[in-house]
Amino acid sequence: MNGPVLRDSRARLSAGLLALGILLACLGNPRPRLDAAQPTCGALTETIVQWLRVSSAGERTSLDRWCAGVGPSVAVQASEADVLTSPFAVVSWNTHVGSGDLDVLVADLRAGRLTAKPVRDFVLLLQETYRSSRDVPSLLEVSWASAIFGAGPRSSRIEAIHLAEQQGLSALYVPSMRNGPPGVTTEDRGNAILSTARLYDAGAIELPLERQRRVAVAGTIKVAGADGSPTTVRVVNTHFTNMVMHHAWILSESGRLRQARALAQALPTDGPMILGGDLNSWFGYRDAAYRELARTLSGASTEDRRATFGPMRLDHLLFRLPPGWRADLRRADRKYGSDHYPLVALIEPR
Repeated sequence: MNGPVLRDSRARLSAGLLALGILLACLGNPRPRLDAAQPTCGALTETIVQWLRVSSAGERTSLDRWCAGVGPSVAVQASEADVLTSPFAVVSWNTHVGSGDLDVLVADLRAGRLTAKPVRDFVLLLQETYRSSRDVPSLLEVSWASAIFGAGPRSSRIEAIHLAEQQGLSALYVPSMRNGPPGVTTEDRGNAILSTARLYDAGAIELPLERQRRVAVAGTIKVAGADGSPTTVRVVNTHFTNMVMHHAWILSESGRLRQARALAQALPTDGPMILGGDLNSWFGYRDAAYRELARTLSGASTEDRRATFGPMRLDHLLFRLPPGWRADLRRADRKYGSDHYPLVALIEPR
């Protein structure tokens, strides 16, 4: 088979899988709904975050079993700054459950090696961060995910919250799932936001249940404009499913689309926002989950579209910036010990 014919066959196969996945998402999935009145189990004793469920009612019992296996959310306000100066950087990175060299990445950010110009302030949107603690329950009757310990070049892993405390950063960590069975590990894993300035209005959005429980995390930052007046920006960090249980593994796009629709429904429709995460978008920019979020958010002013995991572009940053602001997005040239490349956006207010 010659090259053009082979490429045409692959394109048709991808288009067919894409259409079939979207059809299954529309026909075979429970309908999500917003439900702040009936909080997830993690919200019953927490005051750190404002919880929102966007799953279907039939999934709540299963989600609560997942939730019962994780510890409470953690917030750190170690930064003395209240407002980020501009330009500032936003990084989205899957840290491979702590095996990524987070401290080295932060050092490179501070030195300006990941941006076109030096920056003092930054926000990190981190997926697959972990926490090892006695606060992680060891109950037997819970749902849990197979343990991931990473395969980084160092024998020790880095907990994002510990790094924030050491480096004077503000941070929010919300676990999604237990990292390994009770009695074997004392870990959970989820999403975190780290910032050189304080984080406000912490939120957690429990997404529709696919193969595992997933929780998006959100916070508000203040950014100083050219005239020094602060602008509030909502930042959102998410990690969509890579597999589903109700359809074939290769059709997981249907699950990602359902989670993306539910997340989009839960987010404000106006006001400045930056959303990043590992969308597990097997079809890159054509993936249904990416296209769903891109209906109300935009790509960067300039964008490096190289793959972030193997040959695939799984990771993304999307923006809704005030008029005159620009975001220049590039992919880092090294993985820093993770299995994903970080995405780095330099944002300059007008």
